[in-house]
Amino acid sequence: MSSVQNVEILKVGRESSKSTPDLIVTEEPLEIRLGYGPEEARDQMTLAVTMRTPTHDEELCLGFLFSEGIINSMNDVLSVKYCDDLGTVENHENVMRVELSPAINLDPDQFNRNFYTTSSCGVCGKAAIEAINVTCEPLPQDSIQVDQNLIFELPQKLREAQEVFKHTGGLHASAVFDLEGNLIAHREDVGRHNALDKLIGHSLVTNEDQLKSSILLLSGRISFELVQKAVRAQIPVIAAVGAPSSLAVDMAKDFGITLIGFLGEKKFNIYNAEQRILNQS
Repeated sequence: MSSVQNVEILKVGRESSKSTPDLIVTEEPLEIRLGYGPEEARDQMTLAVTMRTPTHDEELCLGFLFSEGIINSMNDVLSVKYCDDLGTVENHENVMRVELSPAINLDPDQFNRNFYTTSSCGVCGKAAIEAINVTCEPLPQDSIQVDQNLIFELPQKLREAQEVFKHTGGLHASAVFDLEGNLIAHREDVGRHNALDKLIGHSLVTNEDQLKSSILLLSGRISFELVQKAVRAQIPVIAAVGAPSSLAVDMAKDFGITLIGFLGEKKFNIYNAEQRILNQS
């Protein structure tokens, strides 16, 4: 399944209109199923349905499970794959099953409702806030420091890497950079929370520790859900081109994350932990 689709549009101007081909971003549901239990008595449950842009679905599942505290590393996962018993290719590509290690003691009753996430909002609410406060520790008081001039350069580096956005203009992006400003990885999705889950899932597969000394760049606003996921991944610095919410700022303060908003070519705002940013004018 492609991340973009061809459509015919009517382009309207003040003086004339014309029919022309265009590209739009694909949005499709993804059902995340879990296989769990002892080897001799495996069980299955549907955990979540999320609206996403098809690409990197395995990473999306892994990142979501990690963000929600269901897994802690790839040692907790036996396999991640599309369900192959659904009959049609369309359904096949919209349902993934994650086989958890028999060592994971999963109580399905703890999920009193299935998660449903739209492309504009992640899993949120009072229960999620309480869960993150219980399961995560504040970030260590480390010696990580980043030059402010490096921060200014990050949005352009991300834009240059966003191939699908260049053609559609309809995607959010999350990217991680090292402390020298080198792009480690980026992911795009119609949902901002999905883009970050994909990025976290990528890190789980490639290098679980790289996020702990990295800069996370978000292409839009900073919501509570995104800070929650960053806390879970122990990311020390978050920067975004948009504004943070009040709850995002509160969480950054509670967990010691450097939070930067309204990042542009010549200015940005620091909402917490400014000691990590050097050469402030």
